[in-house]
Amino acid sequence: MERDVRLLPKAHLHLHFTGSMRPTTLLELADKYGVHLPDALTGGEPPKLRATDERGWFRFQRLYDIARSCLRSPEDIHRLVRESAQEDVADGSGWLEIQVDPTSYAPLLGGLIPAIEIILDAVDSAARDTGLGMRVVIAANRMKHPLDARTLARLAVRYADRGVVGFGLSNDERRGMARDFDRAFAIAREGGLLAAPHGGELAGASSVRDCLDDLDASRIGHGVRAAEDPRLLERLAERQVTCEVCPSSNVALGVYEKAADVPLRTLFDAGVPMALGADDPLLFGSRLAAQYELVRRDHGFTDAELAELARQSVRGSAAPVDVRDKLLSGIDDWLAS
Repeated sequence: MERDVRLLPKAHLHLHFTGSMRPTTLLELADKYGVHLPDALTGGEPPKLRATDERGWFRFQRLYDIARSCLRSPEDIHRLVRESAQEDVADGSGWLEIQVDPTSYAPLLGGLIPAIEIILDAVDSAARDTGLGMRVVIAANRMKHPLDARTLARLAVRYADRGVVGFGLSNDERRGMARDFDRAFAIAREGGLLAAPHGGELAGASSVRDCLDDLDASRIGHGVRAAEDPRLLERLAERQVTCEVCPSSNVALGVYEKAADVPLRTLFDAGVPMALGADDPLLFGSRLAAQYELVRRDHGFTDAELAELARQSVRGSAAPVDVRDKLLSGIDDWLAS
């Protein structure tokens, strides 16, 4: 009999802040603030998205921006983080690194520094309330000026002792060259943060290469398109760069037609470490455990292979040694059960 993937201890390394919101919470907050939600966000089903063209990506961003506009107070931020932590715990996650661009929330929360501090306070509270290990990856927006990214990188380093563990680069990777953000990532790395930019999702294998060459990435957000370049796969495997793979998201955004097309087996067999992630459950409709179910169902991964994916997620995380050891031991116990 197949083991329950919700009981498999795992780390969650690719979850965006607003995108982690429960649909019911979005409806309540929109009602509270008088925000009109488009039908795509109220239908009870994930919106139909396809971001492989400019118009599709714009629509995805617009939905995300509308949802984010419903987060207006520290209480809203605390609620979102607490509920996201509860969802992760229910899915067997023992460690969550939630990704956020605080500049997007700053106008409604009193400025950039207050926004960061409110988010970090919320993470502290949620971790205490749920027992989930939680940290933050601060991400720059590649659609904005690289100088903005440097400011964010300095702030991320300043708050490293308050729970920031990484620095990312999000939004449409077809825009803004990775090398334009090299100084920001140097600041982050010199400050001891993980470099975890997005690459290899909407853009091909070359965008993953750019993340390695220009940003010295230790993790790649998505990275699945690396499967198109065998030499790049070898390089990722040799350097043990973890790809934060989000299969449901890949299909929802039209990167692949169906779940079976996502090249998970190609990466796994090449020895590239992967951490399955839910990306934006609010828009894509499934959370962390569902990604493991998908890999089992559509790619034929055995329980032993699912356990190895869970181990890879833990090894790719910024979790302290005691947390890693506990999770890895729990994975062994799950497999032995």
